[in-house]
Amino acid sequence: QVQLVESGGGSVQTGVSLRLSCAASGRTFSSYAMAWFRQAPGKEREFVASISRGGGRTAYVDSIKGRFTISRDNTKNTLNLQMNSPKPEDTAIYYCAASNRVYTSNYVMSLEATYDYWGQGTQVTVSS
Repeated sequence: QVQLVESGGGSVQTGVSLRLSCAASGRTFSSYAMAWFRQAPGKEREFVASISRGGGRTAYVDSIKGRFTISRDNTKNTLNLQMNSPKPEDTAIYYCAASNRVYTSNYVMSLEATYDYWGQGTQVTVSS
């Protein structure tokens, strides 16, 4: 089992970069594929980005490609999401999630059901 705690959220203006982190504790962090999801007000939670256990494979939702970067540091048990050029439509609660699965297809890794553990979320608000 792993416990996940997100941090780094806040209120920023359009174009101001933000870096989210997710600290993991418990079972060996490198045993998990990881992902970020987000939920905007009045909308369902959606996939943002995923990363394999070793960090060699990543995937992104089209709306954030070229702006956001997912990364992990297995020596520090930390997952990151670098948010560059954020837009108001990126406003949401951001959640990190961990999966016991071996990283398979990008599609499978974009599904909520793939993930076994979730953090409590961190709010990101982007104003124009």
